Amino acid sequence: MSTATSAFGRVRPSRETLLGLAVLVNTELLLVVGYVLWTGVTPSRPLFYIYPFVWINAGLWGLWRATVPAAPTRRRLVAGAVALGYLLLLGYFGGLYAVGATPGPSDLRVVTRTLPPGWSPALLYTGEWLTLALLPFKAFGYATLAYLVYATVLDAGGSATAGLLGLFSCVSCTLPLIAGVLSGFVGGTAALVSAAYGQSYGLSTVVFVLTVALLVWRPTAADLSRVRSSLRP
Repeated sequence: MSTATSAFGRVRPSRETLLGLAVLVNTELLLVVGYVLWTGVTPSRPLFYIYPFVWINAGLWGLWRATVPAAPTRRRLVAGAVALGYLLLLGYFGGLYAVGATPGPSDLRVVTRTLPPGWSPALLYTGEWLTLALLPFKAFGYATLAYLVYATVLDAGGSATAGLLGLFSCVSCTLPLIAGVLSGFVGGTAALVSAAYGQSYGLSTVVFVLTVALLVWRPTAADLSRVRSSLRP
């Protein structure tokens, strides 16, 4: 079995994974139905209810399939620092937080009824210098990517320097940052709903799923070349 085939096997779901996914999706469907019955809303945009669970399910699958290689303590500390910095970048460009002076009084809210499961319970905070919009699916998704980057840095080579260079050359690591910049920062419940109705979350969701798959697979240029060759007639 080639290296590319072996690596690609990490992203191919097993029968047990598919069964667990079916149970998870059914549970999520029941949550959405329960929310609709509780609030009495008439869903008019199904994607608004689907996006969070795509993130959550892809993240859970990524954590399930990820492998973290053994490494010396020093390299683990460096990889942890890189992953933390990556998480902070994702959170900033992805709209989880913003730093800067904010006019008006401080405000802290936990939004539940006005947002469906996955979007809620959302923590919204506006302070003098910090603004938070912590959506459960995005917070979990970005934490998952940071963990996968941690594993990627450890897997990148025999030294911390090699791991850092591997991170900056990793296209899949930069994809969510690009999507975050395009999506922009979203604040407030009305703005959250409005943005979700637009195309920004569609782009972010596609990029997130692709990134999870690539960070689990961790293909090299040689792997991609072999896959490309195998697809040729």
